[in-house]
Amino acid sequence: MTELSNLEKKIKVHFKNTDILKQALVHRSYLNENPGFKLEHNERLEFLGDAVLELIVTDYLFHNYPNPEGDLTNWRASLVNSQMLAKIAQKIELGKYLYLSKGENNDTNGKARNYILANALEALIGSIYIDQGLEMAQNFIAKNILPELPNILSNKLYLDPKSKFQEIAQEKLKITPNYRVLEENGPDHDKKFQVGVFLNDELIATATGSSKQEGQTKAAKAALKKKKWDK
Repeated sequence: MTELSNLEKKIKVHFKNTDILKQALVHRSYLNENPGFKLEHNERLEFLGDAVLELIVTDYLFHNYPNPEGDLTNWRASLVNSQMLAKIAQKIELGKYLYLSKGENNDTNGKARNYILANALEALIGSIYIDQGLEMAQNFIAKNILPELPNILSNKLYLDPKSKFQEIAQEKLKITPNYRVLEENGPDHDKKFQVGVFLNDELIATATGSSKQEGQTKAAKAALKKKKWDK
């Protein structure tokens, strides 16, 4: 199949059994519309690929950084989360090769699409491991995922928005942000909190969440963007 050979060239892996590669690209929805398709969906390969990815990234961090376990855990989470994996999947144009239902194929919901791409990338790693072994899976991850680490570290992308905003505000301005609930609306079972984040008494950004914590996180994210500290 020409398409798959193009993908093999792109990722520089030549499969002994191309059915393993193909299976990594089969979303469950495709089988609902094509019950006679000869291969299973990719969820078992995704399960395997997730474990292989975590092991290889953990091994790399352990051997290359003397930092404490907490740092390494945060860095690993930033490298293997679904947002990052979807970004890598887009870089290698994995979406072009997926077997999806017509509905999923036409779905313009970016979040759902990214989730499918991230899972497919894990399944692809699982298929490389099954067909080619650990070393080739390691090579793929070293070429496509680990190069994201310097950007994560230099821009502190491993921090949640509140931690990141606080760290940068303290570093640049010697100020610790504070959060205030500006408005509270709705019945007890469906409360909405409008939260403002302040530097001293200057209101930087506001956001609404279904809890104070969610409102604070969203406000911090908005503040990072407004201050152009989100790069």
